[in-house]
Amino acid sequence: MFHATTILAYKGKDKSVIGGDGQVTFGNTVLKGNAVKIRKIGKDGKVLAGFAGSTADAFNLFDMFEKNIDQAKGDLLKAVIEFSKEWRKDKYLRKLEAMMLVLNRDKIFLLSGTGDVVEPEDGKIAAIGSGGNYALSAARALDKFADIDAEILVKESLKIAGEICIYTNENIKTYVLEDETK
Repeated sequence: MFHATTILAYKGKDKSVIGGDGQVTFGNTVLKGNAVKIRKIGKDGKVLAGFAGSTADAFNLFDMFEKNIDQAKGDLLKAVIEFSKEWRKDKYLRKLEAMMLVLNRDKIFLLSGTGDVVEPEDGKIAAIGSGGNYALSAARALDKFADIDAEILVKESLKIAGEICIYTNENIKTYVLEDETK
């Protein structure tokens, strides 16, 4: 488990949302409280990505994944498979203690340096990082019992994680992809 962040991805009825907290820790010290650990990826910005792990490694992996999504012409499945192969084969990169969540309006994937490409069982909610399980639990409950906007669901779930996990704060940033018809 990474003691670095909490990232939550949610694919709702009319929009997909990714959110992350802003806390960066080093051991038992908070170095920064307003880091942005999520990005819009690709030339058209129709893929969202979030990172848990070393901050320096995040930039390399985001850039690497962006090249894959551009080469795959926006095809998320093709891009995650190629990215996973590259990440796993690279001697330096595969040793990174890192995970990524990537999503578009159709799919969500969890990616790791060990070659994992995991689509969540429900196909709509995934979380990573030290507070990931807290955020995931809150999101599942809100999804099941409340009829709320997707972005609010992500923010509220991350706030709950921030109340429980010492490596997660409540300085939350989100990115949203809405359906083209809206």
